[in-house]
Amino acid sequence: MNTPVSPYRPGVSSGFSVRGTLMQARDWLDQRGRPGWIVAMILGFVLFWPLGLAILGYMIWSNRMFGSCQHRTRRVSGGSNRFHAESTGNAAFDAYRDESLKRLEDENRAFLDFLQKLREARDKAEFDQFMDERKKPDAA
Repeated sequence: MNTPVSPYRPGVSSGFSVRGTLMQARDWLDQRGRPGWIVAMILGFVLFWPLGLAILGYMIWSNRMFGSCQHRTRRVSGGSNRFHAESTGNAAFDAYRDESLKRLEDENRAFLDFLQKLREARDKAEFDQFMDERKKPDAA
């Protein structure tokens, strides 16, 4: 008789395990997306409110509540936030997407630099106005 081996604990038969069952449930809900998680949370509140609360906490903790995408992974490169999507299998589209993302990141960086220059100019104008008012003799 062949006993299945658990992928989570090598060498241990995979009979019933709570962790394995929970991971299967998580994967099943991930396939259904955010609506599946919301339905599970509502059912959890209806059946047993601590279960609904636990699902809500897990959704917030794992960033499933606020729209994390499975096909994208967030990575930090060079101090900037950059999303790197997996290959779609279409080289032309992947190249276009990468070039468009790079262009958008460059535009974002240029815009942030522009905003910084505007802030510096406003600060300088306010400081110059303060100094001019300070140099004027008191009218009193």
